[in-house]
Amino acid sequence: MLRRYPDVEAANLQAWDATDVLLLDTAAELLTPESDVAVIGDRYGALTLALLSGNAPRVPARIRVHQDLITGERALRNNAAALGVDVGFEQLPLGEGLLAGADLVLVQLPKTLAELEEISAAVARYASAGAVVLAGGRVKHMSLGMNAVLGRYFESVQPQLARQKSRVLVASRARAVQPPPPYPVTEHNAELDLDICAHGAVFAGTKLDIGTRFLLHFLPDMPEAATAVDLGCGTGVLAAMYARAHPGAAVIATDQSASAAASAAATASANGLGGQITVLQEDAMASLPAGTADLILLNPPFHLGTSVHAGAGIKMFEAAGRVLAPGGELWTVFNSHLRYIPALERLVGPTRIKGRNPKFTVAVSVKGQAG
Repeated sequence: MLRRYPDVEAANLQAWDATDVLLLDTAAELLTPESDVAVIGDRYGALTLALLSGNAPRVPARIRVHQDLITGERALRNNAAALGVDVGFEQLPLGEGLLAGADLVLVQLPKTLAELEEISAAVARYASAGAVVLAGGRVKHMSLGMNAVLGRYFESVQPQLARQKSRVLVASRARAVQPPPPYPVTEHNAELDLDICAHGAVFAGTKLDIGTRFLLHFLPDMPEAATAVDLGCGTGVLAAMYARAHPGAAVIATDQSASAAASAAATASANGLGGQITVLQEDAMASLPAGTADLILLNPPFHLGTSVHAGAGIKMFEAAGRVLAPGGELWTVFNSHLRYIPALERLVGPTRIKGRNPKFTVAVSVKGQAG
């Protein structure tokens, strides 16, 4: 049985869905022993491992896979080891190394059109000229805009019949003339006087997320820190603004998303802060030693994929409690209805409300003294 670990696990969160099954059934008609397959967005390895298993009608000659989240990469390796099929695939970034020579590309459709645009551009540019793309998703999360994005890069886009509330779009015949890769996109935010850079998969893109905007209202009140962390950094706006306000601080921007980490690094560089901000792609500050941060800034997600779930925030609070030095502070902005205060007090320390507007709460939690 596939697991999501090290991602959040719960009874209502699955490691696979009906779209995985439909993509595999559709791919079965195209697979040969010579197939060169690229898999994009394989959340926990269901597609990759099914292709490699003895149950597949034809095992392709080569499988390369890209997952944006480091938790997905690790879950695939964990599940492969548990099933005894931990060889036969390569995990690679989105780009030429993943796609060169691929003749069949399986895609779990992403949440945003921007991410689909970045994926489509890469596939059309780097995959084999005759490559076929199977892009699948849950019908309730699909839109005609997805067909339009694929249509900008492929001459043929054919929606297939839905099954079990999932549908596959079949795209083929990549357009001959490809524009330069559009990502990361950069936009100057006049409100912050900051250039924000974003890859397609990053939440809010180059726009300023309204929760981040509210947290930044309290930037003048945040303490001077030798080491500050922007946890779940996205495009790195919090890291950049804190670094600019505190030029003596060492700032770490960290996110489990490869696209977010690349975006944050680009934002830091675009604003002349690359020497002050260190960017890490990792799961919940796993590489940071305990008790080493004086300040952590956090705007946690309250979705896991397309599911509303508080588990991601709780995991981040636990990580903050470990990484903060005694007396260090966690500044968190969150949707007020989530009622995170008891969890913050339990996992980090005494917590006070710094500010509240009709939608968001900013809370400050202080790590207790050791011993």
